[in-house]
Amino acid sequence: MVAKALARAPQATGSNRAELDRLAAEFADELSNLGVRVSELEKYADKVVLHGFLRYTYSSARVEQADGHKNKTNTDRIKFRFEPVATVNDHWTLRARIDADSDMKTNEGVTGDFSLVRGWAQGKYNAFAVNVGKMPMQLDDKLLFDSQLSGASVAFGKDLKLTLQAGRWDRGQLNSSLRLAGSTDPINMQSAGLDYKKSKFNIGASYHHLNTDNFKKASYTKSADDDDANVWVAGLGYRFDKNFALGGQYAQNTTADDYKKAYTIQLDYKSAKRTQANTWGLYAAYRYLGNNVAFHPTYGANGGVEAGHKGWEIGAAYAPWKNILFQAKYVNGKVLTTDRDSEKLFGRVEFFF
Repeated sequence: MVAKALARAPQATGSNRAELDRLAAEFADELSNLGVRVSELEKYADKVVLHGFLRYTYSSARVEQADGHKNKTNTDRIKFRFEPVATVNDHWTLRARIDADSDMKTNEGVTGDFSLVRGWAQGKYNAFAVNVGKMPMQLDDKLLFDSQLSGASVAFGKDLKLTLQAGRWDRGQLNSSLRLAGSTDPINMQSAGLDYKKSKFNIGASYHHLNTDNFKKASYTKSADDDDANVWVAGLGYRFDKNFALGGQYAQNTTADDYKKAYTIQLDYKSAKRTQANTWGLYAAYRYLGNNVAFHPTYGANGGVEAGHKGWEIGAAYAPWKNILFQAKYVNGKVLTTDRDSEKLFGRVEFFF
C-alpha cells in the first residue's frame, strides 16, 4: 500500500505528505526489497507526468570598445517551462518542452506566448534507443549545439554507445556572425558519435556535417563560396572521487578558414543536486569558443563564455531546499576578433516542480 501511495507521491500535500514520508522511512528496507515492482508502479501511476520550472535570470556583460571604455549590457528575464512526459507503452514515451520568456525590464514577452520548443517520441529497447521528432541534440549539445534537431536519432550499446542522428537545424540558432542576411535556407545536419563510459572514466569522439547557404560568408571561408561545415570532436573525462571531476572537449571545423576551433576544460568540486536540500558545488573552467565551430554553445546561453570569446569562467550552485536552486557565475575573457576585454556577471534562481 505504501508503494502504491509513493507512486502518486507528487499529488500528496500537507499532512498526507508528512504521513507518507513517515511510512516510507518506516518501511524503507521493505520498499527497497520490492525493487523493480516499485519502479513499475511509479511508471504507470499516471499516463502523463508534468515537470518544469520557473526561472529568473540576471546577467551583466561588459565588453571593451575601441576607445577603451566598456559597453555594459544587462538582461533581466523570467522563463516558465513545462516538460510533459506521456507513457505510450512499455517501450515508448512522448515528450515535449513548452516555454514562455518575458523581459522583466520591459514587462514584455521575449518569445511571445507559450510556444512548443520540442516535441518527440522516444523508444527504448534494452541497448537500443530511438528518437523521432523535434528533439534535443543527441551529441555535443554543450560545446556546439544547445538546441533542437528536427529529425531522428538511434543509439546502440550501453558502456560503449554508438549514436547516429540526422535532420534539420534551425538557422536562427546559429551565432549572429554566421547568419546570412535575407537567407531562409535551413541547416541540414548528419552526425555520428562513439562514447565509452565505465566507472569513473569516459571518452568519446564524434563527427558532424552541416550544409546551409548561411556559411557563404567571408568571415567563414575567404572565398565565401563554401556552404558546408565538417566538424570533428573529441572528449575525455575522469571523476577522481565523490568530490572532484575533470573533463574537457576539443572541436575543429576543417572547412572554415578562421576561428575554426573550440575547446573547454573544467574542474568540478561537488555538485548541487536540486532534489537534495543543502547541497552545493563549485567549478572553474577555461573555454575557447571559435564562432565558426561553436555554433550555439550552452555556455553562453547559461551565463558563461560566449561564442566568439575565450576566457576563464568560475561558478557556484546551491540548493538550500529541495527543488530550489541558486547559481552565480563570473567570466573574465577576451573577444577573439579584437582581443578586447570581456566580462560577465550572472545570477539565477530556479523553482522546479
